[in-house]
Amino acid sequence: MAPVYSLSLLLGLAGRALAECSRATLQDIAATYVKAQTAGRPELLSLASNASYAENDVSMDIKKGVLSQALPVDNTRSLLDPVECATFTEITSATAKHPYVIHTRMLVTDSKISAIESVVTDDGDWVFNATGHLYWSKRETWDPIPEARRDTRAVIKAAGDAYLNQWAESTLSVPLGTPCARLEGGMYTGERQPTANTCRMPAFPQPLKAGNRRYTIDEELGAMDIFNGFPWLEKTKPDASMPCSNLFRVESGKIRYIHEQTVCATPHCGR
Repeated sequence: MAPVYSLSLLLGLAGRALAECSRATLQDIAATYVKAQTAGRPELLSLASNASYAENDVSMDIKKGVLSQALPVDNTRSLLDPVECATFTEITSATAKHPYVIHTRMLVTDSKISAIESVVTDDGDWVFNATGHLYWSKRETWDPIPEARRDTRAVIKAAGDAYLNQWAESTLSVPLGTPCARLEGGMYTGERQPTANTCRMPAFPQPLKAGNRRYTIDEELGAMDIFNGFPWLEKTKPDASMPCSNLFRVESGKIRYIHEQTVCATPHCGR
């Protein structure tokens, strides 16, 4: 016979689950992550006993990763996703002796971090320039969107997927706003035409299928990040997919900003 649970118990369990993935809980976890990176002390994080850690799609000891380096955090923003019980944080460390731009996605279970994965970019990665990234990123507006004007989770996800899908099929429609600007590494497309749509991508020499997509969606910010694999770009490994992160801001169903960080296996991906 199946066990019988009281309504009060079921409601209590549901309430606890919601609390564990509330925005407040996720915000605390994201803020602690930034503090841990600033101090170079991963032990500040509340990790589950079996928590996993990976940088650029390679599993490793968290104590040997970039989190063990004390870095000045010159700019940061975080996405909170109570549905996936996940956070995403972008860190720009331009004034460090060794500059980085880091995109980190964390999964949370029972109020503890169960998985951390980071796209860690530095000198030699695709169009990397932490100073340029900091300059342009700080001039963008990523404020919360008024509730009456917020897009649904599905609309935000569809916009980001459409952008990546166009890499494989250049004729696909992408909901790009006007204006729209893309920050790729440290290169900003909106510098000369700040009121124009400068996010349109030229067709690649061959169709590119960005797979292994992992999503973090924040409806309050109209924002989403997609961790994915960028194929073809690394000239020495044309059949390999390089670790890539695409961060989007969506306003009224249209993409306003894109931040893209892509890891290279050789300096500048051999190009």
